[in-house]
Amino acid sequence: MAFKMTFRWYGENDAITLDAIRQIPCMTGVVTAVYDTPVGEVWSSESINRLQSLANAKGLEFEVVESVPVHEEIKLGGPDAARLIDNYKENVRRLGNAGVRCICYNFMPVFDWLRSDLAKQLPDGSNALAYDRDTVLSLDPLKSELSLPGWDESYTKDGLKELLGRYKDVDEEKLWGNFATFLKEVIPVAEEYGVRMAIHPDDPPWGIFGLPRIITGSASYKRMFSIVDSPYNGITFCTGSLGVDPANKLPEMIGACKDRIAFAHLRNVKITGERCFEESGHISDKGSLDMYDIVNALYDIDFDGYVRPDHGRMIWGEKGRAGYGLYDRALGAMYLDGIIEAVGKARGKYVPTVKY
Repeated sequence: MAFKMTFRWYGENDAITLDAIRQIPCMTGVVTAVYDTPVGEVWSSESINRLQSLANAKGLEFEVVESVPVHEEIKLGGPDAARLIDNYKENVRRLGNAGVRCICYNFMPVFDWLRSDLAKQLPDGSNALAYDRDTVLSLDPLKSELSLPGWDESYTKDGLKELLGRYKDVDEEKLWGNFATFLKEVIPVAEEYGVRMAIHPDDPPWGIFGLPRIITGSASYKRMFSIVDSPYNGITFCTGSLGVDPANKLPEMIGACKDRIAFAHLRNVKITGERCFEESGHISDKGSLDMYDIVNALYDIDFDGYVRPDHGRMIWGEKGRAGYGLYDRALGAMYLDGIIEAVGKARGKYVPTVKY
């Protein structure tokens, strides 16, 4: 079995270069996406192949996409949903033909991951993403300038007021129904083209601004697996997103999901209160999650897939995309590689992924 260490890369406009990424030991590939196409439209083969060529030229693989965004019309079950699902299926075909083996996506209405502070000062002088329940509850999304570094810009162009108004008629059951329609259409195509669909959990895993959230823990995974019973109907196991809810017992969840985990985002968080948290360094002692136990649980299920360090602090004076600096994520990758090697060798299961 092998853990394939990867790194999120925002394409040619990312301040973090492929040359920097390739110098992180044990790095096998990049996780990226096509950013020159509006959400819902078909990605050109030229754009996909260019990403593949750029990565390969630096000795890196491009086998994971994060993400192919799901258009809001699909989540709403709107009149254009069928056409947009057809476009989504075509993107899966094109990515599969290009050698992509995993697509990370989400089904979060309107807002992708949400934080109340993009640069909370930590005691060691670094800064990190943080979430404070009271601050979020005090926000009015129609009056606040809400923007996050992980968002595609096209999400902000649909008219937020109109979009939120349309979601007033969409509760959790309606959203589940629209999600089921999506899965029944897309998963057979993914299976045909050898691409594992890996849904990212809602971040945070609770409702915000009155919008429904449905991918929040064990019960939601069990329900989605029952809709389409296929290993290609899989998940991105994000420890940071799931781990901010103490009810989510991560090692137990890993055991329950088994072969459905196609991709793992391994990061730590520090819970600071009820529905309050800040993002810490990856090491167990700095947060509320035991990363050693999590890696052990992945070995227990013979996990054979992609992992990456996730949101990092800004350290050593680095400036840039909040949560996505180079230095702390590189440290996180090395820390995770150390755990993966130690646990794997103790079990006689360790497989080096990069040889020089």
